[in-house]
Parts: sequence; C-alpha cells; structure tokens
Amino acid sequence: MRSFASDNYAPAHPDVLAALLAVNSGHATAYGADEVTEEARAIIRRHVGAPGADVHLVFNGTGANVVSLSLFLERWETVICADSAHINVDEGGAPERLLGVKLSTQRTADGKLTPELIDAAVIRRGDVHFAQPRVVSIAQSTEWGTLYSVDELRAIAAVTHRHGMFLHMDGARISNAAAALGCTIADITSAVGVDVLSFGGTKNGAIGAEAVVVLTPGRADRLGHLAKQSMQLSSKMRYNAAQMVAMFEGDLWLRNASHANAMAARLALGLRGLPGVTLMQPQQVNSLYVQLPTHTIRPLQAAFHFYDWIEAQSIVRFVTSWDTSASEVDAFIDAISVAVSG
Repeated sequence: MRSFASDNYAPAHPDVLAALLAVNSGHATAYGADEVTEEARAIIRRHVGAPGADVHLVFNGTGANVVSLSLFLERWETVICADSAHINVDEGGAPERLLGVKLSTQRTADGKLTPELIDAAVIRRGDVHFAQPRVVSIAQSTEWGTLYSVDELRAIAAVTHRHGMFLHMDGARISNAAAALGCTIADITSAVGVDVLSFGGTKNGAIGAEAVVVLTPGRADRLGHLAKQSMQLSSKMRYNAAQMVAMFEGDLWLRNASHANAMAARLALGLRGLPGVTLMQPQQVNSLYVQLPTHTIRPLQAAFHFYDWIEAQSIVRFVTSWDTSASEVDAFIDAISVAVSG
C-alpha cells in the first residue's frame, strides 16, 4: 500500500517499538503510578515549559480532546471552534454526546479562529435561553494544514481570557507545527497562554499514545476522575509512557515531524503548475488540501490511498508521514501529472 491518506497509516517508529520491549519486563504498579509514567510526565512538562502541569496519558486524540474540554465545562456551556475543527467534523459528535455541551462553530476560510470571530461569538452572557461560551478550542496545526503564528496564538489567548474563558489546543499534529515554525512546543503552548493541550504522539510515530496536559492550575483534582469516566485510564500505562519517553529522547518527535513536513513540501512543489491542480492552502505542515480534476480522483485512489475532503468540489487531502520516502512522493507526483495531462 502506498498511502497519502493519513499519518495514522504509518507504522510505529522502531525506537518506539524498542522502548516498548524495554519496559516489557517484570511487574509495575498499574494506572500510572509507575516510574516510567512519572518519567514521561516529567519530560512532557519540560517540553511544554510548565513544571507544574498536570499530565495524563490517554489512548487517542478524541479521548484527549473530550477529557481536556470536560475539565472546564458545565452542561449549559459551549465551545467556540472553527467549523472545520476536528472536534466538530471528525469525532462522531463525541464532545457533544459525552459532555452534553454545544459546539459554537465559526466559519473560516483557512481553519483559523481570530480574535474578531471569538469576540463576535461571545454574546448573551447570563441568558438562560442561550448556551454560555466557556472554552475556545483551536487546532495547531488546523484541519486545513494551516498554522497559527506565536503572535496569533498570544492574541487569541488574550481575548479568550478577557472574556473569562479557557483556551484548549488540539495538538494532534503539534510536533509538525513546532517543526514548521522553528520553535519549541513551549513557545506555542504555555508561553502564549494555552490552558489545556491535547498532545498528539500517534500521528508522529507512536502507537495510541496521546496526553492531556493541563497548564492552568486548579484542575488536578478533576483530571483523574474525568479521565476514568471517559474510559481514558490505562491500566498498564507504562506502555503509553515508554512511547512518550522515546519520542522525546534524542528529539525523535522533531526529526519525525521535520521529515514529514519536508516530504509534504516536496509534494507541493511537484504539484505546482500542473494543469487543473490547485493547492487550497499554502503548504506549512505535512498535510495538503488539493483540488483535482474530478475524473482523475478515483483512478489515482486505486493506486495511492488518499481521502476525499470536500467531494462536491473535488478537494482531496494528502498527508505525508515520518516514513514517507522521496521516491514515493516522486512516484505520486508522476502519477498525478499523467492523470491530469490526459
């Protein structure tokens, strides 16, 4: 299979598998009260620049988002997010079903919220007939493969906090974002005012390893209980933790993300100028959103896996991974070139 559908298609990195084998010996205290999990928490705290952060390891991105949001929400409240946000279009209604809250979606051209959109969404405070805004949720990178700059993040945090709300960041691909921006993870989380982060490892070479990182104090007493009720408490957490340690040791997270980004840049360069091919957003991370001639999509999908994104407009998504090779990218470019040239 040659896949450009999702970085979830990629295998686990060999260093991650080696880390799993290394901890697969003897007994260890269950439910996260073990030395490996504490090491993972400590290393995540260092990388987010928050020594006092509460860290809980979970199984998947939807679980991380649900637990993160649950820390700050009551049932009569709402989450302000982009209409393209993963929590809105790709989580099967999980936040609304499990938390009983409303998502207040804002239309964007590039997947990014702005202070102006947030201001406009904060209305009817105290009105019992209207779901009350409490959390702003953004993704870094977004569902359109775009990035918030450090200044944009700081501005969004400022308006969020001015309204007495909390800022959640969906960081399923935060490693790709930091690599693309040439900054640390701390620079785009704790340093700019993010309150809670869903940190993603799975798309970057791990196996079912994500984390909820609470940067705002005062939520520790809720985190464990809510994670358990959300079915996100691992009994053998050392295996989740070992993967996180492996990802950060020797900056594997950065090397994997940088390579995936570079392969997406190679793909974007090869697509430019092809007849009938339009990149919907500039390439910034490892995902591209591309409009193709309609008749070429199904034949190409028979040879290379990729997802339809907006089928009515013939927009598809291409995603590169830590293991995508230059030769695979070049073969894909050649196939697209032949298809669009008739």
